[in-house]
Amino acid sequence: MSTVTTSTRPVDAAPGRTAAARLQAWLPRLVLSPSIAISLFFVYGFMLWTFILSLTSSRMLPSYEFVGFAQYARLMENERWWVAATNLGIFGGLFVIICLGLGLLLAILLDQRIRQEGALRTIYLYPMALSFIVTGVVWKWLLNPGLGIQAMVRGWGFESFTFDWLIDPKMSIYTLVIAAVWQASGFVMALFLAGLRGIDDSIIKAAQLDGAGLPRIYWRVVIPCLRPVVFSAVMILSHIAIKSFDLVVALTGGGPGYSSDLPATFMYTHAFTRAQIGLGSASAMLMLGGVLAILIPYLYSELRSRKHG
Repeated sequence: MSTVTTSTRPVDAAPGRTAAARLQAWLPRLVLSPSIAISLFFVYGFMLWTFILSLTSSRMLPSYEFVGFAQYARLMENERWWVAATNLGIFGGLFVIICLGLGLLLAILLDQRIRQEGALRTIYLYPMALSFIVTGVVWKWLLNPGLGIQAMVRGWGFESFTFDWLIDPKMSIYTLVIAAVWQASGFVMALFLAGLRGIDDSIIKAAQLDGAGLPRIYWRVVIPCLRPVVFSAVMILSHIAIKSFDLVVALTGGGPGYSSDLPATFMYTHAFTRAQIGLGSASAMLMLGGVLAILIPYLYSELRSRKHG
């Protein structure tokens, strides 16, 4: 009785398939690695460099003489910085609140399935397609007392009418609010309209069956469902307000004097035109801190909702 023994040999193609699988797994990483490396260097690397410069005595050129937080102390003693910070509070607060209110109102009106909704939505969204430079130049013409709204109304016979906020140091910051709200409110409207269209109609119908009127339904039922949209809109608008630079330069130039300065224009003026790179870097880091103060709670809420979802 003989036994037949068979020997198994590894398949020659197996190593090839393993190498191909490894290459396929690593290929996306290899493709994305240059972009990630460039982003790390030019974004986070320069953030780190700016923080380092804020701890030095740098003036016209970078100097690595460590002075600790002396530049931040100088910043806190600078009157112009406090004017810029106060203006940011006024501009940012009014900008966010008015955009939210106006955007929500426009979204509710369009949510009624009115005629020409597409055309109106395009008209409201069109300003967001413009850059803040264009917006600033246009509103500079409109608010110019000798050319714009004041001149037009006086041409109609109302000689006592005045609208000279652009040249009034106490009111110039509010011209930035007008221009920024005009540009961004349509974008907020689009966010709210998307949120409204995502709400289940059965909830509204149930409230109507209970005898609730339309205003009450929106106030008690619909708007509370838009909390994520409100939070996202607040974060985006606050980020726009903190980094606002081009609108200020095009509309007021920070003036009259420096009455309409914002932290971004303060940073540019001191870092690039007054040869105080260390002080400008310190102001830039405080701006970054303001952005992080808004971004971190948003990320935390998103991660928490995904964890519990």
